[in-house]
Amino acid sequence: MGPWRFIVWFGVVSLLADFVYEGARSVTGPLLASLGASSLVVGVVTGAGEAAALGLRLVSGPLADRTRRFWGLSIGGYALTVLSVPPLGVAGVLWVACALVIAERVGKAVRSPAKDTLLSHATAATGRGRGFAVHEAMDQVGALIGPLTVAGVLALSGDAYGPALGVLAVPGAAVLVLLFRLRARVPDPEAYERQATALPGDSAPDGPPPPRRLPAAFWTYAAFTAVTTAGFTTFGVLSYHLVQQHLMTTAWVPVLYAAAMAVDAVAALATGWLYDRTGPRVLAVLPVLAAAVPALAFTHSVAPAVAGALVWGAATGIQESTLRATVADLVPSPRRATAYGVFAGVVGGATLAGGALTGALYGYSVPLLITVVTAIQAVALVLLAVTRGARRHAGREVRGAR
Repeated sequence: MGPWRFIVWFGVVSLLADFVYEGARSVTGPLLASLGASSLVVGVVTGAGEAAALGLRLVSGPLADRTRRFWGLSIGGYALTVLSVPPLGVAGVLWVACALVIAERVGKAVRSPAKDTLLSHATAATGRGRGFAVHEAMDQVGALIGPLTVAGVLALSGDAYGPALGVLAVPGAAVLVLLFRLRARVPDPEAYERQATALPGDSAPDGPPPPRRLPAAFWTYAAFTAVTTAGFTTFGVLSYHLVQQHLMTTAWVPVLYAAAMAVDAVAALATGWLYDRTGPRVLAVLPVLAAAVPALAFTHSVAPAVAGALVWGAATGIQESTLRATVADLVPSPRRATAYGVFAGVVGGATLAGGALTGALYGYSVPLLITVVTAIQAVALVLLAVTRGARRHAGREVRGAR
């Protein structure tokens, strides 16, 4: 199987997995409420789930590098996710449902560093940006289909959660079947990278011992990512503004979110292709978009507010595709899963800080919010310039450790 076919089939796996867990997440709040949960319980449970999905990667990433069991961790993580979702609809007891919600997020933490490492090997042959962009675009298709499917079944079944979430067992089973077939066809995806980076006359596949620490350029890049993410408005704050200012009814918010996810996919593809042509300089558009979001979205007119939400979608697409591609270019293969775990931890902490910061400033002063976010993104641009300066040295380290 060629590297592009591997990426596309892995994209199908992610599409189907998003079908499952995004479908469930679209109704997690009302489902828990139907079992007697208060708004506080819903907030704590969903917050704990997101913390687990990101924070536990600090463990699963190094574990993947030490054991080299990338396929095993990927399959185990996906299995935990797809097996946790269908029982949610028939849980019947609040604590059981809460445990299943958190278990689904733990599954994402288990698989993500290993999965990203497997993909990074194939993208070495196709182009990092393009490979991760195609995967992200396919991922977002599932994020659209899942919630719409659940909404349709709920409408047909009279708001019965059992059938709505039970139907997700079908794409869940397909996820596991495809994963086992992919592992059988491509047991060693690292061969893609070895072939892509082999030089004429090479007689030994192994280079010098890999560095014990992550490269300095990775930490500079992680700092850039942390800063730009900490100044990034969350969709929760955007949707709150739209409804509270009577710019949009609650029923239309999911439609706008779906439109933002479509923009997400397009932005991922566009910047992924540009990344392979121009390198990290294309990431300069991310702080610019992040600074534009509050300036547009927090107005009192519908059109600019909707435009702000769509710009938010474009920025999210870059965050979830091209940012991951750069990690693979900065870190040698033997340490890459660790890097992805650390990177996810950094993004998780920055996301929490960004949500708290923008939420607090929104309640105090929107002009101050716009000013602060713009200043933060200016700092991010400086850090990106430093990262670009260090990338050449990091690239030599990566090639030497392959």
